[in-house]
Amino acid sequence: MLEPWARGHRATKKNLAWRLYQRRDLEQAALLHATSGQEAEGLRRAGLRNPIAIVANGIDLPNLVGPRPPCSPRQALFLSRIHPKKGLLDLVRAWATVRPIGWKMTVVGPDEVGHLAEVQDAVREAGVEADFEFLGAIADGAKWPIYYHSDLFVLPTYSENFGLVIGEALASGLPVITTRETPWPEIENERLGWWIPTGKEALAVALREATSLPPEALSAMGARGPSLIAKRYAWSTAAERMLAAYGWLLGRQDRPTWIEVD
Repeated sequence: MLEPWARGHRATKKNLAWRLYQRRDLEQAALLHATSGQEAEGLRRAGLRNPIAIVANGIDLPNLVGPRPPCSPRQALFLSRIHPKKGLLDLVRAWATVRPIGWKMTVVGPDEVGHLAEVQDAVREAGVEADFEFLGAIADGAKWPIYYHSDLFVLPTYSENFGLVIGEALASGLPVITTRETPWPEIENERLGWWIPTGKEALAVALREATSLPPEALSAMGARGPSLIAKRYAWSTAAERMLAAYGWLLGRQDRPTWIEVD
């Protein structure tokens, strides 16, 4: 909630709460936990000088069996909260610009602040109703088959401290389109998809490139994701790092390298 976008959204009430008690409460913490270096930078920009443990969230590895079944039309997937910060209006406008042949866009997630109606209005105004499917909120266990039956994951967000769904999509073998407001440079560095600026224009370019690739090329891109998630984001790694952080707080061991002191 201390990311720049979050602090700027409905800022008057948040600034009041920050001045009255939130900053004081946080300044009294012996250690802050950030899930990425980007989130740690947000804490520093907010003026917090506490030590920060940078420990990523653990990510489940799905038990997906066998190659993806061929689907027609091919499916791009958005799975997250239906909220203004997630960039869904950009997605609708970019999709309407590209109109990829043989593709559909599936949107999964709970509506927040009534944003779903705004997105659906934009879909109708753009004339892409036939391309969009809205599945609403789903149970946590139901997400894995949806990942498995998709070909591409898209999260055009304006703010993420971590972006768990990105990790889940990569763990499921999906190539990803997301923005540089997420702490996922591996997408670009490891050739796992497209890590782009926010906005309709960059998103349209990425969608055009992704949906123009043959299925085997997209599959090869996504196939690199599970090994990266297993190596860098296993629950055992997160647990070991948090145990070490508490050990340092208790004076039982030296400061781990992932704890940043100002």
